[in-house]
Amino acid sequence: MTEHGTLYEWFAASSERYPDHIAVEAGEITLTYRELRDRAHAVAERILRVTGEPPRRVALLAARGVTAFASYLAALRLGATVVPLNPGYPAERNRRSRSLARPDVLIADAAGAAQLTAEDAGPVLRFTDEEIAGLRTEGELPPLTASPDDVAYILFTSGSTGRPKGVPIRHRNVAPFLKHNVARFEVGPGCRMSHTFDLTFDPSVYDLFVAWSGGATLVVPGGQDMLTPVDYVARNGLTHWFSVPSVVSVAAELGNLPADGASTLRHSVFIGEQLTADQAAAWQAVAPQAKLTNVYGPTELTIQCTEYTLPDDTASWPVTSNGTIPIGDVYGFLEFLVLDEQGRPAKEGELFVRGSQRFDGYLDPSDNEGRFIGFDQGRAVLEVEHLTPGHYYRTGDRVRYEDGTLVHLGRSDNQVKVRGYRIELGEIEAALRKHPEIGQAVVVAIRDGGETRLVGCYTGSPLERGALVRWLRRRVPVHMVPRLLHHLDALPLNANGKIDRGRVRELVTEHGSTVQASR
Repeated sequence: MTEHGTLYEWFAASSERYPDHIAVEAGEITLTYRELRDRAHAVAERILRVTGEPPRRVALLAARGVTAFASYLAALRLGATVVPLNPGYPAERNRRSRSLARPDVLIADAAGAAQLTAEDAGPVLRFTDEEIAGLRTEGELPPLTASPDDVAYILFTSGSTGRPKGVPIRHRNVAPFLKHNVARFEVGPGCRMSHTFDLTFDPSVYDLFVAWSGGATLVVPGGQDMLTPVDYVARNGLTHWFSVPSVVSVAAELGNLPADGASTLRHSVFIGEQLTADQAAAWQAVAPQAKLTNVYGPTELTIQCTEYTLPDDTASWPVTSNGTIPIGDVYGFLEFLVLDEQGRPAKEGELFVRGSQRFDGYLDPSDNEGRFIGFDQGRAVLEVEHLTPGHYYRTGDRVRYEDGTLVHLGRSDNQVKVRGYRIELGEIEAALRKHPEIGQAVVVAIRDGGETRLVGCYTGSPLERGALVRWLRRRVPVHMVPRLLHHLDALPLNANGKIDRGRVRELVTEHGSTVQASR
């Protein structure tokens, strides 16, 4: 497969090769590749009317739909950087992100426009999906001048300071990712692919551009489809699935995972959280013909950088120390290290990665501090002043080699000290999930009167606290048993479907000492 220079060129190549193939289905609106390209060009013309010249950055305040897709492609066609914003996020957070990105124009769909006020200065274009579907081009666009070194998009991740951190990803970071994944998952005309991720979450780039680079059809879900994912697959004849693992757990808890209900799937891919063996088994039962792959990667390494495909025979599935599916090997065209706390190569430690998918540093260079390492006479050292391609990105994720492949242990910042003991919260969560009546589990650490206390929250059946404590003490040391255990009907999820640990911590803090087992 040709490795195109820019994201738009990946799409344009498919629009030339497969002009009459369906590019997107979104509710009542269906667009071929030719039609989507023409709508993108029409939006680009309207952008130029308000900017006067090709913009540097275009903010996109839109939900998944043809307004978002045409506008995303329009910005790329003009050589601009796309800055996705989520209409479901607080307006103030979106304003902070915009102030950091300083876009030349904002495009909003109906949901995004409802968030705008007189405070939102600058050129704004408003469209509905129906208006986009009816747009026509009226003239010629300037030549495409974007280069692989230009920034394709900027995503904002949560920062420890409370200020969002901007992550600029260049076209040359995305190109090797697309080339690998289109081939790896056999994406081509006739494939029908899910779209489960909001545009502010980097796996959405996989949703859109792996589909469009291969000539496949992107199928947009309805409002409740993530609660009934098997119905979404079956109703639309999806061949490729891509989501966070929590979608499986939520559907299972609601009784929405009918056996063999997703028989059209050829590939199922999960990202964003640890994929447990129970989740994998539950999904394999509804999509038995699909290859099931677990992938991993932070935004800074362009979506994903490892993969592990489970054997077809479930009897051959690996059994890991924490009950999760391995994240597998780092892509062969990238370089990585696993380093212990002293910066020495180890079988267990933090994962560091460099190579073509590694970004070139945060939008605000001050955010680079502590996130990269170089080497001085063979010794790993933190460095930010002179960032080069030779520096490794510090993922903050702990991994361990088990049976020759990498297993994700959790975040380094999920490692806490309680009464002098260093504790990995993920290990306690893994132990809780092994209880036959527990579904999901999250453990958080809170400060109370100068002391760090562990609080466990779980779904499934409400359990008597003493019995659960005794069960847990047979599996983890006593200092790892949470002081409080709380049953929830469901764990809170963020806008991208991942378990919202921050909200769990807020719930625990709000309820204080009253948060304990239901009976």
